[in-house]
Amino acid sequence: MSDRTILVTALQGAGWHPAARRVAGSAARRLSSLGHWRDVVVEQDRLGVDAVTIEDSFTAGPVDARGDLDTRSVVGRLDVLLVANAVAPATRALGLVPTVSVTHTEPFHVATGLQTLDHVSHGRAGWRVQVSPTPREAALFGRRPGGDEASVLFDEAREVAEVVSRLWDSWDDDAIIRDVTTGRFIDRDRIHNAEFEGSFVSVHGASIVPRSPQGRPPVFSLAHRADAAAFAVDVADVVLVTPGSAGQEAQDLLDEVRHLEQVAGSDVRRPVLADLAVLIGSSVAEARDDLAALDAAAGTPYAVGTGSDTSVLATTIADLVELIGDLRGLGYVGVRLRPLRIPVDSTAIARQLVPALVTAGLRADVASRPTADLRTRLGLAPAVSRYVRTTAAQGVPA
Repeated sequence: MSDRTILVTALQGAGWHPAARRVAGSAARRLSSLGHWRDVVVEQDRLGVDAVTIEDSFTAGPVDARGDLDTRSVVGRLDVLLVANAVAPATRALGLVPTVSVTHTEPFHVATGLQTLDHVSHGRAGWRVQVSPTPREAALFGRRPGGDEASVLFDEAREVAEVVSRLWDSWDDDAIIRDVTTGRFIDRDRIHNAEFEGSFVSVHGASIVPRSPQGRPPVFSLAHRADAAAFAVDVADVVLVTPGSAGQEAQDLLDEVRHLEQVAGSDVRRPVLADLAVLIGSSVAEARDDLAALDAAAGTPYAVGTGSDTSVLATTIADLVELIGDLRGLGYVGVRLRPLRIPVDSTAIARQLVPALVTAGLRADVASRPTADLRTRLGLAPAVSRYVRTTAAQGVPA
């Protein structure tokens, strides 16, 4: 079996459980500090995790049954694209994948912000694309009433993703020439118009950011239901699915992604990661007790249908390694793990799970991990600009 089991840690506030702040200690008081995020992210980088995703939203926190902010949970967040850019220089090999919504964000700003992160991180940027469906989020922008059907939001998101990709391609790799003789800094013919006119967005012109190290940072998308899965196959390089175990459901979800790829006429088999929420204990009994205590503090169980869109596992390192091995056997390339408690469970992922996967033969030792760009670490082909292909087809040297 290949040793390149992909391991991604999904970071969110004090953890994914609404009551995580109760056990986070001093970390819960540092969530609005850059130091907190640097500490958590650097630990993941130093100990061998492949990438972190960082969650974001246009709401300040979870809402209660009345639609108001749930003041018992963490409320308030930093802009994660800015956080990723700020912590990038402190990391060496870790992929940095902020969540950036496309529903109320101009594609130009999405494209340039992520290109900047790719430059700052020397080719380790990614993008978890997300839509923002609630009227509460829409009200912050005042451009439309909100509450759009999911199909409309995904159609809009497809257009935004297309425009972002065109903007990423709009500078050739060698557009900056610094020609001393002519005094030209760039070759204007190597900058292209990302022309697009759609039903929701349009763009005319090029990015202001030169082509970044990866060309196109890899796009992650959560396929936790049928319409989201179809969207992920259309726009994403990496697909996240939410199986409850390594049984038939996990096989069915993977088969559905492959079927959608075939329907879309794609000859690319995208890397698929199992997306799971985890609380890690020294024994299953301890983990279950800790989860029950969190649920009691929150006043409701954190589970599928009540706060979570994926399975919540109270588990041990040994059981997690076995599960990951079983998922690899089905055809998954790895996992994205959502730690219910940060830093408790995120630290366990980095300090305990990584070496346990090495011992199990599911990963290479951290000392031998590649420090190449994120696309390479994920097993993705290099991104070739659409404009280079067009130029080559016309018989003009690229």
